[in-house]
Amino acid sequence: MAESLCVGRSVRDTPAHMAAAWMSPPGSSSRWPGRLPVRGDDGPGDLAYRPSENLPAATVAAFEAELDSVGHPPGLTGTWLGETVVHAEDIRRPLGITRAYPPKALTRCADLYLRSNVLIGGGRRPAGLRRAADTSWSAGDGPEVVGSTLSLLLAVTGRPAGLAGLSGDGLPVLAFRL
Repeated sequence: MAESLCVGRSVRDTPAHMAAAWMSPPGSSSRWPGRLPVRGDDGPGDLAYRPSENLPAATVAAFEAELDSVGHPPGLTGTWLGETVVHAEDIRRPLGITRAYPPKALTRCADLYLRSNVLIGGGRRPAGLRRAADTSWSAGDGPEVVGSTLSLLLAVTGRPAGLAGLSGDGLPVLAFRL
């Protein structure tokens, strides 16, 4: 089983983790007991499935059940856009699958994660160090880290794989902060 970019999860665990979050009732930290197994050993609120219990058919069914949903898990809507883009890359990159995302979605995610220090640490990693080469997005005023918005987004969210698409005088500082 291929490891995802999300440390400690396989490419199969990651969509199961996402499905668990989408199916969570607002304000709930638990998941519907008996429907699909979850593990609680990764800290508060981590809902990744145990790999041995993560059945692909159950994960696909969980996603399909939410296709027409207009609701979302607890939290800001932008957070879930970011979760979707970043976790999709957690799965796609190890499998060699590429996808072009709408630039507006990527810049919205980058703005969101730069303000997110609590869970993601996105604000402290790139402090003063960023500019996108493929969009007009930029933030900070320190040494530059330049690259695609997607590569910047991955680095901001703690994925070392994002560093491969970046360059600039600030890159060693960003790499050290990961």
